[in-house]
Order: sequence, then C-alpha cells, then structure tokens
Amino acid sequence: MKVELLSCTPDALNLLLRTKNTRLAFDEDPEGWTDEQKAEHLAYMLGTIKSSWEFVDYVFRISGVTRAFTHQLVRTRTGSYAQESQRTVVAKNGYLIPESLSNRPHLGEEYDEICHAAFQSYNWLIEEGAEIQDARGVLPTATLTSIVAKFDLRCLHEMAKVRLCTRTQGEYQQVFRAMREAVLAVHPWTEPFIQVHCVSTGTCAFPRYGRADCPFWDLRMDNDAVKRDTKAMFWNTSIKSANPIAKKGMAS
Repeated sequence: MKVELLSCTPDALNLLLRTKNTRLAFDEDPEGWTDEQKAEHLAYMLGTIKSSWEFVDYVFRISGVTRAFTHQLVRTRTGSYAQESQRTVVAKNGYLIPESLSNRPHLGEEYDEICHAAFQSYNWLIEEGAEIQDARGVLPTATLTSIVAKFDLRCLHEMAKVRLCTRTQGEYQQVFRAMREAVLAVHPWTEPFIQVHCVSTGTCAFPRYGRADCPFWDLRMDNDAVKRDTKAMFWNTSIKSANPIAKKGMAS
C-alpha cells in the first residue's frame, strides 16, 4: 500500500482563516498574525460551523490497495475519484492476502490458492478471446488497484472520526493513517482537525461495539443516561434561541 499527497490548497492556513473571518465580517488579513493568534482562531473553528473547512482540498494517489477497500472509500459522497479501470485495463497487480489470514497459515494458504486460481481463470478467458470487461467478473475483491481521491478538510475531519476507529477494517485504517500522516507533513496545524471520534469528541462513535470490543473504551464515554435525560428536558421546554455576536473574527 502506498499513499501519495499529489496536491493541496496553496497557503491553506491563511485561506482557511480568511474564509472564516469573511463569514464573521472580520476583514483583518491573518497573514500578519502571530502563531498564537492563528492557534487561537483554529481552536475556535474546531467548535463552530465547519463551512470554511471546505475551501481546503487534498488530492491523494492511493495504490496497492484492494477493490474491497476502494468500494468502501467511494461511499464517501463528498469526495472525487478517478480509479484504475478493470473494464479496459488487464489486471496485472495481483491480490492482497489480509493480515488476519496471513497470520493463520492454513487460512492464508487456502485464500492464496483461491485468488491465484481466479487470476488463472481470468487470464485464460482473455487468452481465449473473452472481452476484458467480461473476464473481470471472476476477479476477487482482493484484486489490487489504484485510485486518486480528492477530499476537503471538512470531509477528512468526518472520515477520520470513523475510519480511524478500530471498528473499521484494518486496510482502511492503515490507508487513512497514511493519508493523515501525509497531510500533517505539509500542514501540521490540521492535527486536531483529523482525529478519531473518541479523541475528537470524548464519546464513542459505535458504543455497542465499543463496550464489547474496543481497547480504548472508557466508562466516561457511556452517556446514554445523559442523552435520555436531555431528550426528556429538550422536548418539554419552549424554544430557546441564541444571540451570537461576532467580535474580532469569533462569535460568542
């Protein structure tokens, strides 16, 4: 598996701060701010409307990954994708034996034999005159592929909360950790924006799973009683409306 950051938004930090400032009618150029001022505004942005985050884009090339993984990746509707074709290109990159199987020889060997046989059948069909687009039907979802994907910072933030979670399949976790590492290498200030759900919110994204299997589960994440009590109060109280006022790029 290999993840490359092909491109990202130029001067992303200042653009991010500038767009947030525009929303709050604060015209001061953040270019001249100190690191402390920028950090203060970034911290503020973590707890407010995320629309400004959509102005910062990242384009990744992800190769040596399975079709099973890319089928999950493209479910993120707010991403853009260009993937290696199986309709027009003969699959020659092989397949991946999952680590959970390779660590258990009798399962890994059987998996390997099945995938190898599928590729033999695939190649035989093409040699005998089958169209590539039809022969691909016998390929396993473990077939290796490459994909280019574009996500904005808001999308990465939402993906990180669940795709870094231990409930996610191992291959996806590995890829997303590599994507996060590539982003942090160019924009270290994104570290708090791209975090797993429990680190980001202090709660569990999948509490039924968390209670039973997650090594990071903490009893403080169990807020079912709080949700139940809040629900009872919320729907028995008249509407309350906030009155936020913008001041120097932040709203109360």
